[in-house]
Amino acid sequence: MRQLLTYDLMESMRVTNQWMGASARALCSYPQLGLAANPFIQLTAAWGEVTERSFERMAAKPDWGISSIPGKDGRDHIVSIEPVVKRPFGDLIRFDVQGREPTGRKILLVAPMSGHYATLLRKTVISLLPDADVYITDWHNARDIPVSEGKFDIEDYTLYLVDFMREMGPETNVIAVCQPAPLALAATAYLAEEDPKAQPRTLTLIGGPIDPDAAATDVTDFGRRVTMGQLEKFVVQRVGFKYAGAGRMVYPGIQQLSSFMAMNAENHAKAFANQIVAVSKGEAGDHDKHNAFYDEYLAVMDMTAEFYLTTVERIFKNREIAKNTFVVDGKPVDIGKITSVAVKTVEGGKDDISAPGQCVAALDMLTGLPDEKKANYIEPEAGHYGIFAGKSWRNNIRPLVLDFIDTNAAPAPKVVPMTATKKAAK
Repeated sequence: MRQLLTYDLMESMRVTNQWMGASARALCSYPQLGLAANPFIQLTAAWGEVTERSFERMAAKPDWGISSIPGKDGRDHIVSIEPVVKRPFGDLIRFDVQGREPTGRKILLVAPMSGHYATLLRKTVISLLPDADVYITDWHNARDIPVSEGKFDIEDYTLYLVDFMREMGPETNVIAVCQPAPLALAATAYLAEEDPKAQPRTLTLIGGPIDPDAAATDVTDFGRRVTMGQLEKFVVQRVGFKYAGAGRMVYPGIQQLSSFMAMNAENHAKAFANQIVAVSKGEAGDHDKHNAFYDEYLAVMDMTAEFYLTTVERIFKNREIAKNTFVVDGKPVDIGKITSVAVKTVEGGKDDISAPGQCVAALDMLTGLPDEKKANYIEPEAGHYGIFAGKSWRNNIRPLVLDFIDTNAAPAPKVVPMTATKKAAK
């Protein structure tokens, strides 16, 4: 599995399926075929359209698609996306809302590196932009990073977060979604000991595996069952010659996607069957609900082999975060050193990836943090995606997170009246 040929074979299969879809769509769309009253022709053309679009999306990085937002002043404000810190494996970017008064809230969204681009949090960003100055970690596709840039594992990821937090300053409010939750907690603890003044003001952990053993899911069962040798032999592949990262060992995005879809294969099959019928009837749109979801869901990226393997071994198997034995760059990270950063955990009652109990475990580890700076919320009917981008996030979770940020905001400096200042001077 570690041969260049294997990676190129998977890419060839993707291209072939895209070509088959395009061919079926073209061949069954000839005007003359409209003379035949055969629904199979329309269904085949529809199948081709859906197939071509699906396999094409697997190789493309989606755009953010955020050009402007309405302001409280009644005007639309242009949004420009600006890099703040540029690094080989990921950048810190800012959504700069031009011409708007300061909101008083600075938020760092820590996006997952688990097969999808940071654009998976597009709806999260859009929901926060009207009320906050939003930054996000924009991780790069490992296949496009030359081997000369070196390795990137979970310790490197943690140090990236440390650097991003330092850049943004102590008034930052961090929101870590899913996979990075334990590493965002570790980065905060690292700063608590190494650079306390650079710690964020608040840390919100959403649906992350702080303690994978707290509640079993298919993901945690897989982590226990599979051996590291099996992963290295059957999952890790070497990037082919088509990309700048040729020769780099990665966990391919397409391979990850097959695992994602296998978890809910019946639901995905039904969704695509319904979409094919809708396209054949002319009832589908370019930006309908199906395409809006799957254009993002199917857009996958490779992650470095060392990041994937260390995540499985150290987070899921050895539970180094849960046991408070995590080490970064040779320095032990003690979660108990966090004494001033307010921490909130958010879980979904129907989350089948990070089940309730896995994330809230962080609060028991914060032995040096006062109880009044700890909070937890469970959204009973929400699944994994819903707790950061769905209706549950918009209607229930987002307001609570913003309220948590405001509650723990630094008090405004006391303004001394000029008359009092003059009297004191006399």
